[in-house]
Amino acid sequence: MSCLLTNGREEVCKESVGGLQGVYFINYESGSFAKNASGEITSLSGSTVYYYELKGTSAYNETVNSSRENGTTFFGQESTLNLKKLTNEMTTQLKVLAYGRPQMVIWTNQGDALLAGEDHGCDLTAGSISTGAALGDLYGYAITMMGEERLPAAFISGSTTTSPFAGLPAVDQPTIVAS
Repeated sequence: MSCLLTNGREEVCKESVGGLQGVYFINYESGSFAKNASGEITSLSGSTVYYYELKGTSAYNETVNSSRENGTTFFGQESTLNLKKLTNEMTTQLKVLAYGRPQMVIWTNQGDALLAGEDHGCDLTAGSISTGAALGDLYGYAITMMGEERLPAAFISGSTTTSPFAGLPAVDQPTIVAS
């Protein structure tokens, strides 16, 4: 039986931080991914990634959905992103996000990078374009991206707080597009 535990876990130190630094969108099926024996992404060759810097309340959650009755398990990958300031260019990109199903590299404040939507992509399932009411309200976009995958989001090998792609060989680094 292949579902037997292979490791235990001790209590970890309290040295982690939450939150996201940014996300990178990859047009579905535009690049290729390679993994090592432990399941980490070791190559994003041929990929162009589109960087969205984040500050504040954006988050990523992954939910395990398992049914004993059906004998199924899948992983729900949800990103809630707040993108400040309304612009014509971003409204156009929001439309493209809604029409497509990009893969996403989630880059955490801890320095980890995870690939969400690896096999099926992620869908924009909810979004709003808001001017807010009070001076301190969000003037921008609030979007939710969802993926459903057979496996949990894979870590990108060697990611750091200064680069989510630091551990990838130079020839396998993605082309980064930022505004």
